[in-house]
Amino acid sequence: MTVNRRTLLTGLPATLLAPHFARAATVTDAAGRAVPIPDKVTRVFPAGPPAAILLYTLAPDLLLGWPRANRPEECEFMLPDICRRPEVGRITGRGNTANLEVVLTLKPDLILDVGSISPTFVSLATRVQEQTGIPYALLDGRFDAIVPTYRKLGELTHRETEAGALARYADKTMTIIRQRVDKVPENRRPRVYYARGPRGLETGLGGSINVETIEFLGARNVAAERKGGLAIVSIEQVLLWNPDIIITIDRDFAASVRTDPIWAAVNAVRTSRVHLSPKLPFGWVDFPPSVNRLIGLWWLAKILYPDQFLEDLRVLTRDFYTQFYHVTPSNAQIDHVLEGRG
Repeated sequence: MTVNRRTLLTGLPATLLAPHFARAATVTDAAGRAVPIPDKVTRVFPAGPPAAILLYTLAPDLLLGWPRANRPEECEFMLPDICRRPEVGRITGRGNTANLEVVLTLKPDLILDVGSISPTFVSLATRVQEQTGIPYALLDGRFDAIVPTYRKLGELTHRETEAGALARYADKTMTIIRQRVDKVPENRRPRVYYARGPRGLETGLGGSINVETIEFLGARNVAAERKGGLAIVSIEQVLLWNPDIIITIDRDFAASVRTDPIWAAVNAVRTSRVHLSPKLPFGWVDFPPSVNRLIGLWWLAKILYPDQFLEDLRVLTRDFYTQFYHVTPSNAQIDHVLEGRG
């Protein structure tokens, strides 16, 4: 039974909908909801990719499965047995495909959602929790909320010590980078275009979760004049914006734009400042927007402000992957990642 939000709980057998958290203590989630949490949490169902990644970094053993099956090249950079856990679908986001009967059969102690805490998602979380009897925690998925989000996840899973360590790592990284960026004069901050899709014409508007790290770094998002999420723009509009730097997550676009006569007049193309984001095991800028963006912050900072960020990105990558993905990549693997393969 594949469901959407409106029919999420329609037709579920009554025996599967009985509450089972009568004796649980409560934790207040990011939306201010009281979520009943059992004394021991051993099985967690991720509502979408951001939740799956966040949970994997903190407590991989609790992850029941993935919203989509991981590819072999992604599993190179994760614990193999956890990476190969089954595809279980997703409850939230584009193409939500979770089979609620399967979710209930898996008997999770907790459903975890990381992303928007708008009324729409609050309503969904509350409805699922009330009708299934499974605690459903909603955590803030904004990039600048990573630190409190880790601490809250530690409360929910009884992993406060481990969560505190990752939160401190995130806080230190964001503080160091922000302090340096704050010293850069406005007139030295580059104008950036974020290109998605094989034609490079999908981009993130001002305030979009997809460009949070670019805007966090004080770069001037050329599409920020409009607010919202993702949008399709014309090449004529990009030519008018004439960005200094293009950041893309699409390998085909990165390969073709340098020789495409339509893009030739764009300053970023003329000066060879088109950069393909690393994406293994998860994207460094976006796709999905979770804690994977933390290592991407260093990558972006070095591109935007090379004089202020002289750190060795290979060392930073090895350290991040060791602490967050629980593997230590080889030099060859790091080179593979930084080349944007995958």
